[in-house]
Amino acid sequence: MTKYPEYRYHLAALFAVAVWGATFVSTKVLIANSLTPAEIFVLRFALAYVCILPFARGRLLAANLRDELLLAAAGLSGGSLYFLTENIALEYAPASNVSLIVCTAPVWTAVAMSLAYRGERMSRRQIAGSALAFAGMVLVVLNGHFVLQLSPRGDMLALAAALLWMVYSLVVKRIGDRYPAVFITRKVFFYGLLTILPVFAFHPFAAEREVLARPAVWGNLLFLGVVASMLCYLLWNAVMHRLGTVRTTNYIYINPLVTIVTAALCIGERITPAALAGTALILYGMWRAERA
Repeated sequence: MTKYPEYRYHLAALFAVAVWGATFVSTKVLIANSLTPAEIFVLRFALAYVCILPFARGRLLAANLRDELLLAAAGLSGGSLYFLTENIALEYAPASNVSLIVCTAPVWTAVAMSLAYRGERMSRRQIAGSALAFAGMVLVVLNGHFVLQLSPRGDMLALAAALLWMVYSLVVKRIGDRYPAVFITRKVFFYGLLTILPVFAFHPFAAEREVLARPAVWGNLLFLGVVASMLCYLLWNAVMHRLGTVRTTNYIYINPLVTIVTAALCIGERITPAALAGTALILYGMWRAERA
């Protein structure tokens, strides 16, 4: 993908974040049809793994032991553990808390990258733009409700999810120069599936065939597996290789914006003036950061 102009990678990052923001509605539909978060994860990642195999033919490379362990860490941090901590956090804390804390991932990633890689240090303009985008993200997440209820267990799980995505970003940065994005993405799906299996020893997989045959269920699973997982993870890993981890991760600030718009269109949630102001801050902050 390195032959494409840089603006195409920005469009790819925007597309991936837009899709991930819309997965909120799909996941709610599946949970309403009695699927658990672990079941949703294993079904979407299994579908993604099967769909990416044809693209990986001829690229079934062999990684050395150290890189294989790093790929397993990527599958664990960006796959099974990330989704489990984020979804379990929603059981203990309000959605606004969880969304706000999880979307701090760009902050932790920028700090970690600046400490680990001199070439990834942010300029003053980038820091200012990211701060504005973060402030806008807070306004969008709160959507006019400025009271956050403290929930230590849920908030800590949400923070763990943000830190796990930071780890995922660092791992992909470490191995991104040595392997194609298709290879890395396939491994992430494989190890994500492998590391989720112990959960079913305590809560057996119980999705019924009748439930999976419902159009609303298999339609949303196709969206989550093929588009949100297979395609978007592939695009995201390629974009991180080209634009850098910090610049790419900053696009996560747009995620709540897409979520709130999708929720307004699909399930009737109201968009407040505060959210609109937050949208303007996000867009201006991202533009200011990218000007650097």
